Amino acid sequence: MDVEHINASAVAALADEVIDWRFKGLPSTWWGRTPAQICAEAPNLFAGGAVGPVCVLRSEALRHNLIAMAGWCRDRGVELAPHGKTHMAPQLFARQLDAGACGITAATLSHVRIYRAFGVRDVVLANELVDVAGLRWLAAELDAHPDFSMVCWVDSVRGVELMSAALAGARRPVDVCVEVGMPGGRTGCRGPAAVDEVARAAAASPRLRLVGVAGYEAALGHDIAPEALAAVTGYLRELREAALRLAPLFETDRVIVTAGGSTYFDAVADVLGGDWRTIVRSGAYLTHDDGLYARTSPLRTALQPALQVWAQVVSCPERGLAVLTMGRRDVSFDQDLPLPLGLADSVVTKLNDQHAYLRLDGDDSVEVGSWLGFGISHPCTVFDKWQLIPELDADDRVVGLIRTFF
Repeated sequence: MDVEHINASAVAALADEVIDWRFKGLPSTWWGRTPAQICAEAPNLFAGGAVGPVCVLRSEALRHNLIAMAGWCRDRGVELAPHGKTHMAPQLFARQLDAGACGITAATLSHVRIYRAFGVRDVVLANELVDVAGLRWLAAELDAHPDFSMVCWVDSVRGVELMSAALAGARRPVDVCVEVGMPGGRTGCRGPAAVDEVARAAAASPRLRLVGVAGYEAALGHDIAPEALAAVTGYLRELREAALRLAPLFETDRVIVTAGGSTYFDAVADVLGGDWRTIVRSGAYLTHDDGLYARTSPLRTALQPALQVWAQVVSCPERGLAVLTMGRRDVSFDQDLPLPLGLADSVVTKLNDQHAYLRLDGDDSVEVGSWLGFGISHPCTVFDKWQLIPELDADDRVVGLIRTFF
């Protein structure tokens, strides 16, 4: 583990935390023991007393995806600052940094605080930051740790003013990128005139350092039809034009141009590559999925789904219907319902808080007590439901326990 980019000791200490009743799905025989002790024995999760539902990660798929994405970035000449909000797991941050990531992206200041608790050195806060208390914490953190680097966005003159006032006593300026937005999108300046005005204000502030431009090309969705891709490409060209236009204002020799979620990072590399640091921020590549990103990721034929939720059949109340111990509290449903693994003609039709309804198509092998695995769609809204996730090898043996912090 590279201690330069993350505190290896803090990450390793997670293996010594005692497991107890707080972590759902795990065998009760693990209570009072540590992840290090469990992994040393490599027990079979399902034979060892897991109770449904339980979320798992597949070790080989994680390793494969790390290598695939690192190679893609290297071949395309872009840097990767993966979005940490996907999993919020410092152990996985460490693997991503070891695989070549230049930093970890955050969505909120609370994320940044968690990252810093584990010594993440380089952070991209893909958001505006105008909270006075948060800015004062950031200033103190920057002043206390000269090796800590963070960049965030600005999209208004008012925001620049608020930041400058809150940072009045700071010794180090805060690095900022002007965010370029789109009509109907989320944050970001609307139009070149607003971009230029905010850039001039940021460059004029002694408390800020203008280092680049930023955007989010998927603010309107994840459609990969030709018309949608054309709109994405057009937006990225606006981002590129802003970077070229603002070149005289940048206060660094290492200008940042950044965009790229998990759907269009190939377009970002194609349009935004240039004589600057092109940073993509995909987070879902690490686990991939069986739904949204299986349809839309540029690497959908190269990545492997690594995240699953397993549940038991608790009832077969009528022919063709199985009800399982898995619901909205356990698995994502914002993009697609869970996808049954190994049951090609079966489909989850709805979820309650704690139950799933699986419509079977003549499969008599499914009976009360059966364990069934499900692929997921959109990993971000699965990870936040699990605090400790077993990492399994191909034989379902536990080779890791991944701690999340949401």
